[in-house]
Amino acid sequence: MDFATWEPIYEQILEDFGFDRAGDEQAAMSLSGMLTEENTVSLSELKAIISEKSVLVCGNAPRLRRDLSEIDFSAFTIIAADGAAAVLMDMGIVPEVICTDLDGNSEADIEKEILACEKGSIVLIHAHGDNIDKLEKYVPRFRRFIATTQARPFDKVYNFGGFSDGDRCFFVAREFGAKKVRLAGFDFEDSDVNPIKKKKLKWAKKLIGIQDF
Repeated sequence: MDFATWEPIYEQILEDFGFDRAGDEQAAMSLSGMLTEENTVSLSELKAIISEKSVLVCGNAPRLRRDLSEIDFSAFTIIAADGAAAVLMDMGIVPEVICTDLDGNSEADIEKEILACEKGSIVLIHAHGDNIDKLEKYVPRFRRFIATTQARPFDKVYNFGGFSDGDRCFFVAREFGAKKVRLAGFDFEDSDVNPIKKKKLKWAKKLIGIQDF
C-alpha cells in the first residue's frame, strides 16, 4: 500500500473516531524499539505463503465457527484476525498468518496467539494509540513477528493498509498477491455490538469494498 494513497483515508478515519495521529505514531515508535534481527520476519517470507494462493481471511464475528464448518482448510492459506486465531487454535488449526493489535480479546486468546507463533504462524503486530501497554506486556513473548502501523511507515514498521484487524488481514492478502480471497467470520451488519464497534464494521465494509477483487 502506497502511503500517499492510504493517508487521506487514514485522516478520514481519525476524524470520524476522534483519534489522535500522534498517539499512533508514538505507539509505532515504541514497537519499533522492540525489534531485533532475531525477532523480525522478512516480508519475503510472508509473500511466499500468500502470493498466488487462495487465502481465507477469518474475522471474529459470532458466525465464525459456522462459516468454518463449510470450508476445506487445505485449499487455503489462512489469515486470522486477532481473536479468530484463538477459535482456529481451539479447532486444532494453526493459521499461517495472524493480524493482531493485542487489545481486542482476552488474555487467554493472546496466549493462543503466542502459541500459534511458536508453532509457526507469522504474526503481524499492530501499534496504535490505545495499545502501548499491551505492546510492552506481550511483544517480548513473540518469537518472530512483523510490526505494522496505520500511520506513516518507517524502518521495519510497515503499513499495508486497513484499520481494524479484520480488514487489515484483507489488505495483507491483497498486498502480497493472493490469487483470491474468501471471507469467514465477518458480519458487517452485526447489531449486537457497541456503537464504536458498529462504526468499525462500517469502515471495514467500506475498506474491503475499495480493495475487493
